[in-house]
Order: sequence, then structure tokens, then C-alpha cells
Amino acid sequence: MITGILLEPAPERRVSMLPEQAELLIKKNITVLFETQAGKQAGAPDLAYVQKGATVAERKEVLQRSDLILSIHTLTEQDIAIIKPNAVIMGVYQPLYKYMLIKQWANKRITTFSLDMIPRSTRAQTMDVLSSQANIAGYKAVLQAAFLYPKYFPMLMTAAGSVAPAKVLILGAGVAGLQAVATSRRLGAVVEVFDTRPSVKEEVMSLGAKFVEVEGAADASKAGGYAVDQSEEYKQKQKQRIADAAAKADVIITTAQIPGMPAPILITEPMLRNMKNGSVIIDLAAATGGNTAKTVNAQTVNYNGVTIVGDSNLASSVPSDASKMYGKNVFNFLQLIITKTGELNLNFEDDIVKGTCITHNGEVVNSHVKGLIAGSMLIGH
Repeated sequence: MITGILLEPAPERRVSMLPEQAELLIKKNITVLFETQAGKQAGAPDLAYVQKGATVAERKEVLQRSDLILSIHTLTEQDIAIIKPNAVIMGVYQPLYKYMLIKQWANKRITTFSLDMIPRSTRAQTMDVLSSQANIAGYKAVLQAAFLYPKYFPMLMTAAGSVAPAKVLILGAGVAGLQAVATSRRLGAVVEVFDTRPSVKEEVMSLGAKFVEVEGAADASKAGGYAVDQSEEYKQKQKQRIADAAAKADVIITTAQIPGMPAPILITEPMLRNMKNGSVIIDLAAATGGNTAKTVNAQTVNYNGVTIVGDSNLASSVPSDASKMYGKNVFNFLQLIITKTGELNLNFEDDIVKGTCITHNGEVVNSHVKGLIAGSMLIGH
């Protein structure tokens, strides 16, 4: 079997596998091709791959020869046109948002594994790319906010006077949010956290932050660790509590997303107008619309004196460690679909393999994606 590692499109700096993980595949009698300079931005020059036994090639050759193609981001139409029939592609393809693109891939008889669809289970933790990359994003969000914020984060008492600590509000206590809490606290900030799931209160408080509670949240226990849509009554209570907290905040980090839906607007225009001049918002949900009314994905906006950074790809700013963690997740998942002799064995009896596969044998096989496609076709007619 031949596995291909592609160079990601700019501004992405990560790579699907670093040389040390490629070497593990090679030890399984798998031939590894990598696109020239695929790992350069992550600190892995071509020579490092070659020394581990991989072969450098141009993109076209990697695509044409590989049975398994590793690409974090979606492939282009030109890429899809030249890969071999029944090839397997693997990455983070957001099929719940890009379902019409996924339908096109199915028509090309491509087998697609989207690692952002890995079931949230104990057995799948070592393969959970969303968690490993969100951990980095939460860390970097705080550092970026500290860089942009025109004041200190910690409380300082000096001969020239005292400086009050920054007040940080974090919306969403998932992996990114909890890491943002820990990093903010290390920098000396006072932290408040809002989440619709009361079950995370203990984790938040254990990190030294205050949990902002809103009564009446919908039960999210069966949502696989994700947030769920809430009632209108709850949303109104939530809106008021967030408005009060946002008006006092110096920094807000937003992480709230609901699978298959646009990110909820948690910071409205009136809230933004009531925020302090010089305050900073880092919106990690920008790729799906953002959690503020003025977020623009991959851009920094200044609205009424508030700096709003829309960046859902902060993990890319730590490309070496992010690639290392992502590559380990990928390798662990590959253990489920590759035999000891290095051959593909797509065992759909395995719940993780089945849950992560999106297209196979010319069909969209994921039920959630199929439902979205069917719904869009009804609307189109």
C-alpha cells in the first residue's frame, strides 16, 4: 500500500504526519510518499522524511499513486480529478457544513474519513483530533489576547501604583475553553466561564475560575460532549447574563459551536457597544460564523474600540506540536483500518470506523450528512 502526505494550502502550517510517524507506517511495509516541502512549516524539512525512509514527490505523483491520502484540509477539484479510483482520503473535512462537496466526492467513488466526526468515546480519545487541536487553540487564544490587550494581565503592585488584573470571560468550557482558563489563570487574570452544560462547573472551578450559571439549560448528556440548541426562554436568560459579564470583561474568548449548525451569536452588537474601549475578543468559532455579531473569519476587526479576532485555526500557529499531536491521532486511527502487514482493511463493524467514514462505494454513508443532503435537495425543489 502507498500512503501520500500532502502539503497543506497557505496559510496552514501543519502537516498530517511528521517524519517520526511516517517511519511507523514504513515499518508496517507501507510505502510513504510526501509532497515536497509538506512538513517545512512544521519544522520537518524534506531530508528528515527521506532519512526515515519516505520518498519525496511532486503533488501530482502523490495524488496519482497513493491508495491512502492524508490531507488536513479539503482537496481541490483538480486534486480529486487525478486521484485513483477507490482511493481513501483522510483529514478534517467538516462534512456537516460542506455536505454538497462531500456528495461530489461520493460520486467520484472516493472513500472519505473525516476525523472531526470521530465518536466521542473513551476508546476514541487517542484519535480525537478536535480535542488535541482545541487544546492548542485555547492556549494560543489567551496569548494572542494578551499581546493585543493594551494593559497587563496580572495584578501588579509597584512604587508607581497598583494595576488591577485583567478580567477574562470565556464562553464555552470544552477542551479549548478549559485550556484558555488554565492559561489565563497562569498569567494572573480573573476568569469567568459560561457554558450551557452545568456538568462542567466542577472542572471550571478546579482551575480557579468562576462559573456563570443560567438555570433551565437543555440536557446535553446525550450529545457526545457537545453543546445543544436551547429554548428561547433559556436564550433570553443567557443573553442577559452574558451581557452583564461582557460589559465588565477586558478579554473575551469564545468557543461555542453546535455540530451541523452555524455558531450561536452570543455577543450581540449592543453588547459590543457596551464593552470597554481597548478590550479584545478572540473568536475560535469564526469558521462557522462566529460567536459575535461582527466576527469575520480569518480577519481582525475593530468595532467601537473592541478588537475582534476571528480565528478558528490557531493550532496552525504552533505547527510543530500541533502536527505531532495530529499525526499521533491519525496513526492511532489507522491502526483500526490497516492490517499488521500494511494492507487496508475497512472494518465497518467497528463503531469508530463506521462513525468516521463519510463516503464509500459511490455513496454518502454517514446518516447525518445524508440527511443534510436530502434536506437541501427538498429545499432546492
